[in-house]
Amino acid sequence: MSRLVHEGFAEQAARTPDAVAVRSDEAVLTYRELDEQANRLAHHLVDLGVEPGAPVAVLLERSAQVVVALLATLKAGGTYLPVHSGYPADRRQWIVEQSGTKILLTDAAMTRRGLPDVGRTVLVAGEPAIAGAPATPPEVAVGEDDLAYVMYTSGSTGHPKGVAVRHGGAVDLALDPCWDTGNHERVSLLAPIAFDVSLYEMLVPLLRGGSVAVFPDGPFDIGRLRTHITTHGVTSLHLTAGLFRVVAEEAPDTFLTVREVLTGGDVIAPGAVDRVLRACPGLVVRALYGTTEATVFSTHATLTAPYRPGITVSSGRVFDGVELYVLDERLDRVPPGAVGELYLAGRGLAKGYLGRPDLTAEAFVADPFGEDGERMYRTGDLARLSADGELEFAGRATDLVKILGFRVELAEIESVLTRFPGLAHAAVVAHDTGAGDRLAAYVVPENDEPDLTALREHVREALPEYMVPAAFTVIGRLPLTPNGKLDRSALPVPDFRSETAYRAPANPTEEAICQIFAQVLGLHEVGVEDDFFDLGGHSLLAMRLLNRIRAEVGVEVQIRTLFNTPTVAGLAEVVAARQAA
Repeated sequence: MSRLVHEGFAEQAARTPDAVAVRSDEAVLTYRELDEQANRLAHHLVDLGVEPGAPVAVLLERSAQVVVALLATLKAGGTYLPVHSGYPADRRQWIVEQSGTKILLTDAAMTRRGLPDVGRTVLVAGEPAIAGAPATPPEVAVGEDDLAYVMYTSGSTGHPKGVAVRHGGAVDLALDPCWDTGNHERVSLLAPIAFDVSLYEMLVPLLRGGSVAVFPDGPFDIGRLRTHITTHGVTSLHLTAGLFRVVAEEAPDTFLTVREVLTGGDVIAPGAVDRVLRACPGLVVRALYGTTEATVFSTHATLTAPYRPGITVSSGRVFDGVELYVLDERLDRVPPGAVGELYLAGRGLAKGYLGRPDLTAEAFVADPFGEDGERMYRTGDLARLSADGELEFAGRATDLVKILGFRVELAEIESVLTRFPGLAHAAVVAHDTGAGDRLAAYVVPENDEPDLTALREHVREALPEYMVPAAFTVIGRLPLTPNGKLDRSALPVPDFRSETAYRAPANPTEEAICQIFAQVLGLHEVGVEDDFFDLGGHSLLAMRLLNRIRAEVGVEVQIRTLFNTPTVAGLAEVVAARQAA
């Protein structure tokens, strides 16, 4: 097979032109139809001036058109650059400008929500020039070492950084023998398109003759996932470790008809694996470790019933062609069982960070165990290797944390905080509250006490919601170690309670929902005017909250309703109205 993503797809389309390539609630595309649609859009992009290697930004709702946009960009010789629809406008604009992209692929829904300012905006579906373009591929000169895509992740400089990944690395991932099980016949496109797992969800099935089952755009909840799996006959899907844990605790039989569930991106709970495999004994759970800088996944382990949970879940062994080192400060290998910093090398290593040779040089260093000129990537993660080569994650070596599966540089949040007028210093830490990791911010004012409500809004305007701290604490100074570094252990325990004045529940419905809020968020007390998201709630906890309301109050509340009415008082009114009806 070709070492170019789009050519590998074209070869598969020639073998199975009438097989279904993409299925969604709105559309079904065969390989022939998908190939022709992508070719037409690719010709249009070439006509607009897209040259080999040029970044093409993609800001779309999750739909079949995402797959068309990916393939068309590559067929035109460009570099696919997905932009997260949930990012604040300033962050999206910064990504577009830093990448140098001149063209944005979008849809009507995103146009109504507001787009970054870019040279040319193209509607993927509906432009006459696209419909009239040739259905055959344009001729472009691209090699396997040229870029296939750029994914922006959190950066320690105060801005995100674009990880630049080669065609060859993406093809190697899609064709790895671990996917030869037949389990990946119909793979769910569930991740946000700006999350690198979405590349697995599209490329593994499309380069192997399977199909992509597009999860409908909008908030995720377990009921929608069940419907999606049943409607499209999903055989494989990926959930972040946190999301997998929530489904395991709330509805472990969700995967009864699925053949394989992939999970990773953070510490995997052994108890969650046990609950799922007990409920779905025919299922394969594949534990994964990986980074965007090493093309999504680097290690994997398959877990099946009967399963005996241990203290941790092993991340398994490396994919074909991947090299893995656990090293000490002198870059010497540590003995089996000892903890060291994890480095990755070999197949799939990214070229570096787009337009940032300084950051690339810091993270991609010479490989002392490889040939001259070969590099390895410093992950910032701590790990240990067993005597038989199994990888076990052991924490973070740097200020990098995982929140909802996303790698977050605490320094980026701190940089945003210190741009708020009147703040002298700021620090951010991740606290395990029992309801998942939550970010806590500590701020030192120059003089007067800062307006914490305005500070929270300042952060929300600059960062994605998952990077907004759940608690803000004003302190007189940052505690330091004798070496002059931040002493995180000396910071006060954060108060994750609301800044809103407490108002007690006035009726049994409000009292029940206050108690459910407190249980889910790990808080002692919640008032009826408190906002679920201001208290540190997020999408994973939202699913748990709605399941508890259904179980304890007997009313089904949709996740969209929670986003629209996130206070106890608002939800109590919804519940009371439905009970009355």
